[in-house]
Amino acid sequence: MDSNKLILLKVDLECQMNTIERIHQKLLDRVAKWEGNDEAILESIAYQIHNLYSPTEDLLKIVASCFENNISNSGQWHSLLLQRMSMEIPDIRPAFLSAHTHAILNNLRGFRHFFRHAYGATIEYEQLKINLDKALKLKENLDTDIHQFLLRFNNENY
Repeated sequence: MDSNKLILLKVDLECQMNTIERIHQKLLDRVAKWEGNDEAILESIAYQIHNLYSPTEDLLKIVASCFENNISNSGQWHSLLLQRMSMEIPDIRPAFLSAHTHAILNNLRGFRHFFRHAYGATIEYEQLKINLDKALKLKENLDTDIHQFLLRFNNENY
């Protein structure tokens, strides 16, 4: 990869991480307001978890389009994208996601699907808590994964 393309990739990743950071902060703000009996705040937390996944998926699409330049339009492309980003592509790029981040994102992908399609369903705190814990770890994991990805990319033969 030429240096200009790498610079553009870094800028795109940073820009997308800024979006993820803003949503992560909104999630923290909602969690700070949660007192255990406010359904509107509970729904707002669920909404922010949902919102956190989409720009993260866009982050993965940035990497995929930069290296593989082919993102399938099959009905399973969301899970295939996660899978692909956790794999090293020999002579092209290192894995972008760690196994732990992949697991977090796969769970949040399921939550996003539930949130989008569970019209009228009551969101229960105990169910939400599992996804909230994962969502709160996501940004730090992504920061680490991006750092590791760029280190490996720069230090190995890609």
